[in-house]
Amino acid sequence: MDMPRSRQTREISEPQRRRNPLARVMGSSLGRLLGRVGIAPRQASTEGLLDLASALLSRRGRASGPALASAFFDLYEESDPAARYAFLGQIHDLHPRDAEAIDKAISRWNEKRDEASAQALNDASESPSQRLIQMLNLAPQGTQRLLAMREDLLNAPEKTHGLKAFDKELEAAFTAWFNAGFLELRRIGWDSPARLLERIIRYEAVHEIDGWEDLRRRVEPVDRRCYGFFHPQMEDDPLIFVEVALTNDLPSGIGQIIAEKRKTTDPRKASCAIFYSISNCQNGLRGIPFGNYLIKRVVGLLQEELPQLKTFATLSPVPGFAKWLARESGDGAKTPPEKQLRHLAARYLTTARSSSGQVLDPVARFHLGNGARLEAVHANADLSDNGRRQSHGVMVNYVYNLEEIEANHFALSELGTVAASKSVQALVEDGRAKDGKKSKRAA
Repeated sequence: MDMPRSRQTREISEPQRRRNPLARVMGSSLGRLLGRVGIAPRQASTEGLLDLASALLSRRGRASGPALASAFFDLYEESDPAARYAFLGQIHDLHPRDAEAIDKAISRWNEKRDEASAQALNDASESPSQRLIQMLNLAPQGTQRLLAMREDLLNAPEKTHGLKAFDKELEAAFTAWFNAGFLELRRIGWDSPARLLERIIRYEAVHEIDGWEDLRRRVEPVDRRCYGFFHPQMEDDPLIFVEVALTNDLPSGIGQIIAEKRKTTDPRKASCAIFYSISNCQNGLRGIPFGNYLIKRVVGLLQEELPQLKTFATLSPVPGFAKWLARESGDGAKTPPEKQLRHLAARYLTTARSSSGQVLDPVARFHLGNGARLEAVHANADLSDNGRRQSHGVMVNYVYNLEEIEANHFALSELGTVAASKSVQALVEDGRAKDGKKSKRAA
């Protein structure tokens, strides 16, 4: 289970993409609207996008916001990447906060310190870019189209000051709009709409789903579950989903879960719920946290449905291990023997840190940061091409013990200590002892 990469597929309809916004607005009611607000319809270009954005931010845009927002997105989607990047890089700097209005509001606050002056200061301090984002959200499919816009921003070849500033505004808006309290948790089953199931196949980012029958094996059996978070504006387009296997033991390899032929477990007798894949579905929501809320909500649902479950754990890849090992050993092509591989993986997960001091592996950082415990390290657990390439086939179990989560999170955030089982600690110590003996022999 992991969140190392995500996929974004824009769901704006093809007819909407193909149409020429200039031809569509000329002579139309929208064309007349643009004329009234002083904008001549333009071919897709950075200048045309900036004109429409400026109209939305002006008094002219207040009465016709949804129509102008729709016209903006039509033009934006017709524009080539270079024009989009140029617009995204310029819009924030071309519409800065009103320094004079802020100074006046500060003076009023210092003088009166009442509710009205506080509100005036808040209004004066609001970023024009934030107002633009709110108005663009009024367009048909506005939320999805803004997500696609942020994906463009994240894919821009050069991260300029303007791009970074506008990204902060988008991220702040999405953090509010996609707050976990506003999201719907839904179970995804074989009887879910075909459109949703197609997206599950497409969005799966950890263990590729090989067509409909493979998907059926993951969502239809009585010992399998799939849950996703959905936003009210995106009914059949999940934000993130998790696949769960109900088992009697902690699995040591992905084949035990997704094999074509396997023995079904009676869910009423299962003792473990294994989260074996989490996939972020919207690349435009990168940096917005969902996974920790999703896991905790799903644990609660499973406890209600199957109170006999004792262990909530993952079977997770270790996507950064192979690169780290290559740097450490200087030999990226050679796979160490199985026992040594487990020692090295345990050391990597418990000690390797980024330049900012965080746990280096992205999946470990996610689970350990959520208060999970590193429970076991398995060699030859994922022998797919991707599994061999990113982790030499290593996978691990993280255990979510609700009574330990807060203490584990505190130990990591305040002390830098990874919560690990005795067996993992023994792997680390055994590996150090062997490294010490090698050093003595070399000396």
